[in-house]
Amino acid sequence: MVTVSEMAQKKIHELVQEEKDAIGLRVYVKGGGCHGYQYGMSFETKTADDDTIVEAGGVKVIMDSQSAPLLAGSEVDYVDSVQGSGFAIKNPQAKTTCGCGSSFSA
Repeated sequence: MVTVSEMAQKKIHELVQEEKDAIGLRVYVKGGGCHGYQYGMSFETKTADDDTIVEAGGVKVIMDSQSAPLLAGSEVDYVDSVQGSGFAIKNPQAKTTCGCGSSFSA
């Protein structure tokens, strides 16, 4: 199960309103990055039959069947700091991560 922080819920809701036909935020894992896996996100207009959908605070986070197991137990957060702002994944399965937090090894 993936959780979505309150800050992330608010930001997803805000951004989905701006995106034409968007129904939620897709979070996925793909090969690459400096540690083997890399996170990706995009706004989604439809879902597939094998997608995992997490609903929290009126928003949807969508994961494909290959990404969902690698994201199990993770939290989707939104960070707004002096260094910048954006979505962040806090993944307890990540054994190592890169300095920017966008890639990990499991």
